[in-house]
Amino acid sequence: MQIGPQGTLKKANVFTFTNVKLVPHHLGVTFVIDRRLINGSKIGSELAEDMTKAGLDRIRSCIQCGTCTGSCPSGRRTAYRTRRLIRKALLGLREEVLSDPNLWLCSTCGTCTERCPRKIDVTEAILYLRNLSCEAGYMRPEHRDVSHKLIETGHAVPIDDEKWSKIREELGLSPLPPTVHSYPKALKEIQHIIKQTRFDKLVNYKESKKDGKT
Repeated sequence: MQIGPQGTLKKANVFTFTNVKLVPHHLGVTFVIDRRLINGSKIGSELAEDMTKAGLDRIRSCIQCGTCTGSCPSGRRTAYRTRRLIRKALLGLREEVLSDPNLWLCSTCGTCTERCPRKIDVTEAILYLRNLSCEAGYMRPEHRDVSHKLIETGHAVPIDDEKWSKIREELGLSPLPPTVHSYPKALKEIQHIIKQTRFDKLVNYKESKKDGKT
């Protein structure tokens, strides 16, 4: 029994899809996702509900057309597949989504959002999933290091080498940008905001005496 261009009804309760197309309404339904059998009992709506509460209510209107994946510049060069990630999120496969390293391959260019026929803010959905991933402890070491640098210097990419100042001068700019580099007292304000928002806890930042902190 044919049920779609990407899926065929193999047995009474087993559906096979390249990317899952349907949300099961019966726990006896078994799906094949990425060539793996997923029992209906493992599928839920909690993650989708969290996304809806966060203002991403249109995420449920996704029709899995694949426009996001087909438009994705990052997907052309990596294993990142937007449609697959969103579908897994809608099916409630929380741990699988949040622990997926491909979640961090999105460049947040916004192409998927601009082209989505359902007007879903896909980019914001990915950013929200990243936030949840960080809270769950899946933040990549490279991103954690950049976050630590932001806390210590006020810059994710600080000008910590004289050559960068020289390049700025060659371009007709001041040696240092009008940021904490030029106004070091502002760093205290940034660090205060970081503590108030508990961003330092999120990225597991440990203050050091070397930096004059306790």
